[in-house]
Formats: sequence, structure tokens, C-alpha cells
Amino acid sequence: MYIPDAFAEQRPEALARIIHAHPLGMLVTHGPHGLDADHIPFEFDPGTGPHGVLTAHVARANPVWQRCPTGTPVMVVFRGAEAYISPNWYPSKHEAHRQVPTWNYEVVHAHGTLAVRDDERFVRALVARLTRRHEAAQQKPWKMGDAPPDYLDELLRSIVGIEITVTSLVGKVKLSQQKEARDRLGVAAALDAGGHRELAQSMRDAL
Repeated sequence: MYIPDAFAEQRPEALARIIHAHPLGMLVTHGPHGLDADHIPFEFDPGTGPHGVLTAHVARANPVWQRCPTGTPVMVVFRGAEAYISPNWYPSKHEAHRQVPTWNYEVVHAHGTLAVRDDERFVRALVARLTRRHEAAQQKPWKMGDAPPDYLDELLRSIVGIEITVTSLVGKVKLSQQKEARDRLGVAAALDAGGHRELAQSMRDAL
């Protein structure tokens, strides 16, 4: 990934924030038939190991866990907030007309080594944690105990766990850092008005 110095993000807490806020990762693998990508919701534990651990589950029918045995190097891409940026949002554009369209975004590439966890206890605990996290905002959160035990057991047998020991996190946050403060604030205000509040806040935080 090309990262100009102004857009490089290396703070572990900032990278973890992007992953936690956008947990649907793109698992990129390379096998006998070339590159492939699977879109999977991950759980990230930044406190385990030097760079953290990612855990997820895939359908047993998905060949990725057989094609990529334990020890396989992989990459997971987490796309954060993003939006088109119009030159009209820069106050300076209306004075000198020296601005062009662009796209602002946040992204993290997690490189690591995959381990297959075909283990019912591992998968059950993972699903429970994912459920608690993503149901927390619901008025009446669904829990695993709401499903009949035999039905739940059947579904758990149909998935396989994966665990990725992260070896490096590479972050890029393109937030108009090379622009004047007034232009950055102008973009943030326009993003807010258009409903892109997360990206607008990231731009203000970067000032």
C-alpha cells in the first residue's frame, strides 16, 4: 500500500479503533489458484502478543480453511470511514480555483499467520463474544440461549474457527492533512451535513 508520510498512521490505539469500528475484514489469501478474498467479521484482541490477535469463523463449506492450513501467511484489510471529497468544500477553491476532487478514507492492513481452530469450544466461545458485542445496541439483545440447543449445536458444527496472530499493522488515514486548516474544517462541515459524521470527526481529531 502506498502511504505518503502525511497519511501514515502508526498509533496502535488508532489502528485498533478503526478495526473495532469496522470489524468486517477482507481476508486476503494466496493459494494454488491465485489470490482470493473472503469477507468476514473479526474480533480483535490488541493485548495478545506483540501486535494482537484476530479471531473469526467461516463456513465449513468454505474451502479457505483447508486451502490455508495452520502457518499460512495472510492479510486482512479493514476499511474504515470513507467518502468522496468535492473541491467546492474547500474555502480556498473559491478564491484561486486550484483544487480538485479526491477521496478521504481510513484503512488498516493486518498481516499475520493463520491458524485453523476446528474446535467446538473455541467456536462456541467466539460466537458468544461476537453476539454479545454486536447485539449490545439492540433494545432486546438476542443471546445464544434464545435458540434451541440442538439447533445451535447443528449450526456450530457447520463452522470452523480461524485465528490470526498479527505480525504487523499498517495504517493509512487520508484526511486532507496536506491542506490548510480552514479547508480541512470546510470538508469536515460538508461531510457532517452529508451524514459522514465518523469521517468528519476523524478529520477534526487530526487537526
